[in-house]
Amino acid sequence: MHPTWRKSTRSTDQANCVELAYNGAVAAVRDSKNIPGPTLALSPSALRALVAYSAALE
Repeated sequence: MHPTWRKSTRSTDQANCVELAYNGAVAAVRDSKNIPGPTLALSPSALRALVAYSAALE
């Protein structure tokens, strides 16, 4: 089964964002500029920490 990848609704149609797939146990994160490239597999708590850290940088 292939994951359903999503990106932020704030993203434009250009391939210049981070995409996320979530199956309830693991969140996969990839770069939309390099779709066949590597992905990060994160637990829900690690994903929350990454999002909080990223938001704090803005």
